[in-house]
Amino acid sequence: MRAESRRQEYPATAANARRRKTFGRRAFVVGAAFSIVAGGCAAARAADLSADEVRALLASHSGPAAPDLSKRDLAGLDLSGLDFKGANLTAANLKKANLAGADLSNAIIDLAVLRGANLRGAKLRNAKAYSTIMAEADLTGADLSGAKLICNLENAKLVGANLAAIAGGADMHNQSMGLIRLSLYNADLTNANLAGADLSWALLEFAEFNDTDLKGANLMLTQAGGADFSGADLTGANFTHADIQSARFTGAKGVGSIIGLDSTLHRKTAWFD
Repeated sequence: MRAESRRQEYPATAANARRRKTFGRRAFVVGAAFSIVAGGCAAARAADLSADEVRALLASHSGPAAPDLSKRDLAGLDLSGLDFKGANLTAANLKKANLAGADLSNAIIDLAVLRGANLRGAKLRNAKAYSTIMAEADLTGADLSGAKLICNLENAKLVGANLAAIAGGADMHNQSMGLIRLSLYNADLTNANLAGADLSWALLEFAEFNDTDLKGANLMLTQAGGADFSGADLTGANFTHADIQSARFTGAKGVGSIIGLDSTLHRKTAWFD
């Protein structure tokens, strides 16, 4: 069932409204202070580089230091297939850039903007994306295994992506500016690999997890209202205190082995076989 239909059957009770106000999807990644920081970074960005200049910079780089493209405005550039391994892209603007097939393994993309970027088949293994905006990005078939993802992936396309063992859990010892967490709100993770992923405290409302591998994944305290886990493999997944209001588990595998299912919120409204 598509997200639009599932939203209609997800009642907006007063309690939900209060909870959304406090922990709603606009609190998923950054508080007001982080928005100010990001705005400051945008204002401080260096002059634009062309795609050819980026290629030349990467090709000429040598030595132990990582290529530094922090705060660069690279929006809309065709950077497909380039090797950004280990690069520093902190606060870079890559909005709607073409990074299809690019290698960003071990890259630092904290505070970067990749809204609407094309990352189909890209490699982001062990990348660090803290307070990064990747909303509406296309990560179909991308490899994000082992990445640190405390970022905004709202409405992103992650069909067939590899997110095995990602570190997407909120650090509850470092939340002085408000809840900073992973948001997969309305994202499409059909057939993705999330085995062993840490999604604790993440915002998963209306996300599509159809036929997704979630074996051993940590979904403790997630907000998964309206999410679709139909056909997913949930063997050994941890749903302790997760909110599964109106979520769908039709045809899901390993439901009997889910940890903490009895402690979930609004379980009676969820759809099981």
